Amino acid sequence: MSISTATGDELAGVVDLFGALTRAELESALGELAFKRGEAVDDDAIDDAVGAAIENYYLVAVERDGETLLAPGPVAFPTLPDGAADLPHIMDAPDRDIDEEGVVEATERRLRADAARAVDADDADRIERLLDVSYDLETWGATDVSDVRSRLDAALENRN
Repeated sequence: MSISTATGDELAGVVDLFGALTRAELESALGELAFKRGEAVDDDAIDDAVGAAIENYYLVAVERDGETLLAPGPVAFPTLPDGAADLPHIMDAPDRDIDEEGVVEATERRLRADAARAVDADDADRIERLLDVSYDLETWGATDVSDVRSRLDAALENRN
């Protein structure tokens, strides 16, 4: 596995090492890890991997003290890529304690907005993906998004 094709779980693992990271810090960490492994650093591929991890709820964005931080999300099973354990010694990124309740609330708000967009766009693939996320979010965040799931289910039923 190259760093530019890191999985969402691996990206969540890198973020989890620090508690939370800005997107720039995560991309820098992945660049450092690629360099350490002797891999070419493909900034576009790293950017795409981070974007996909956010889009698919492996990472979630939270606003804190005027900056956007990424934290592991509800579908992630954080896993460290080879060599990542050294990143806290290499990087100049602080360890951050993240308010778990705030992360859950931000994730729930995003799920609600994403669900509304998916339903409005009649995007069956996205609706099905968000249904899965809703179950993960309830388990992970001890929250109730059954109303969102009902709306997503109804949208799929109306397609038939």
